[in-house]
Amino acid sequence: MTCFNLLWGQIRMVRGKVAGAALAGIILTGCAVETEVSNYQSGSVTTTHSAAATSSTASGSSLQMYGKPAQIAPQGRDRFPVAASGSVKRVTEEPVSTFSVDVDTASYSFVRRMLENGQMPQKDAVRLEELINYFNYDYPSTNSAERPFKPTIRIAPSPWNRGNKLVHIGIRGYELDTNEKPRSNLVFLLDVSGSMSTPDRLPLLVKSLRLLVDTLDEEDTVAIVVYAGAAGTVLEPTKVVDKEDILDALDRLRAGGSTAGGAGLRRAYALAEKEFDEDAVNRVILATDGDFNVGVTDHEDLKRLIGEKRKTGIYLSILGFGQGNLNDRAMQAMAQHGNGNAAHIDTLSEARKVLVEEASSTLFPIAKDVKIQVEFNPKTVAEYRLIGYETRALRREDFRNDRIDAGDIGAGHTVTAIYEITPTGSRNQVYGESRYQHASQSSKPAHSFGNEYAFLKIRYKLPKEDRSRLMATPITKAHESHIASSADPYSRDTRWATAVAAFGQILKGRQYVGEYSYDDVIELARSAKGEDEFGYRAEFINLARLARLASPMSR
Repeated sequence: MTCFNLLWGQIRMVRGKVAGAALAGIILTGCAVETEVSNYQSGSVTTTHSAAATSSTASGSSLQMYGKPAQIAPQGRDRFPVAASGSVKRVTEEPVSTFSVDVDTASYSFVRRMLENGQMPQKDAVRLEELINYFNYDYPSTNSAERPFKPTIRIAPSPWNRGNKLVHIGIRGYELDTNEKPRSNLVFLLDVSGSMSTPDRLPLLVKSLRLLVDTLDEEDTVAIVVYAGAAGTVLEPTKVVDKEDILDALDRLRAGGSTAGGAGLRRAYALAEKEFDEDAVNRVILATDGDFNVGVTDHEDLKRLIGEKRKTGIYLSILGFGQGNLNDRAMQAMAQHGNGNAAHIDTLSEARKVLVEEASSTLFPIAKDVKIQVEFNPKTVAEYRLIGYETRALRREDFRNDRIDAGDIGAGHTVTAIYEITPTGSRNQVYGESRYQHASQSSKPAHSFGNEYAFLKIRYKLPKEDRSRLMATPITKAHESHIASSADPYSRDTRWATAVAAFGQILKGRQYVGEYSYDDVIELARSAKGEDEFGYRAEFINLARLARLASPMSR
């Protein structure tokens, strides 16, 4: 009577995708806990193996526990991808920057939760691009799914480094009309182990998925698989016209036992295949507090399984719940490899944002393998730095390689990237002038690109295509606007994204923002808050206030 507790080891993010060893380091340790997963609905649940257990019943929103409640891990044991902050590059040495887009938001939710608890988040938990992209921006969209987005470019002065400039690159995904939305074939793969028993885990998970089910159409299908001491099918694929059956199955979920997933992930994929429709969105949604014992014990097998199913059109998204045991490292790796997104749900309001307000962008991809490449002009730019995207970096040669996986963009999704550039001749240069390179360059004739700072290229594939398409545009001095200008229709969004970028950099250790302070962030953010229908921007301003008083995390 043994179970397996799988601990994810170090997962490195290389070249914007899961590298060969990215899902490595799974450690198997024996344990002596007997559990079962049963009786979630009329009749017994099909399981991969059975084990005896004692239980007490509960009703309403309370939980049924099997054996002893799991001990909640102390703060500081959450695991995040380790990546050094983006460094300053000399244009004469490294003129091209390439990365994969990122639409995940898990980092922002974790940072918010820590600050609201009065503690500073770990630096590795602060991914700048996820903080910036947590917010929606009013970039123009396109009216054709064949060209699913177009870039919006703005250049503004850097508020923390006078003389430098910030290049904002924004895109908004094509928004589907109601009659364009494909059918959804969803499988919920849910962790119901003992550690999920606290109110911010399984109870919140159930409420969150109820919100998602309410957004689905009658012809959509939902199936439910659970994993703990055993894996079981709670609900066979069921059309949403029978919504009450789906909601009843969710309401009967109980937490208990260890996290030995049996064939959980394989079972979830099998159910997705059972209802597979090439014209539908086919997706497995894995919800867990961080123990990814999903039934595949070899990291190469797990990587191969997720990749194979992605190629067949079944994507994998991850929802993380709770704190103290959150394996964000694995969330990011699995979601990226499965062409899905990763979100951290810490409140019902966050669940509503991710699963209701952004349901289209979460479920309906309009472009896949989206890569951005910027080539800087050495005549006008001496140095540059990409703010964030460290775990999404790609090699220059990866840009044209359609076999290299990259991020997806959903319907209506916005993505923002910010470069800080140092103009040629500025005293702000980190490296200073090179004697011989400068002499060599000065003897060259002037070329016709003196009005350009850089050249932007974006590659993407339409959801059902395997060959990438290219769009390109120069980044010129015509894109410059003063950050405080009200005449520019995108000035407010530019200022807001700048405030969030500054906030994240201060949290990570203020390496490049000098004496720019939380008070400066608050002032800039207040000037750009705008209407703020759901209060997300007001909440951010309050987080900046809380950060001034937060204590370092105890280890």
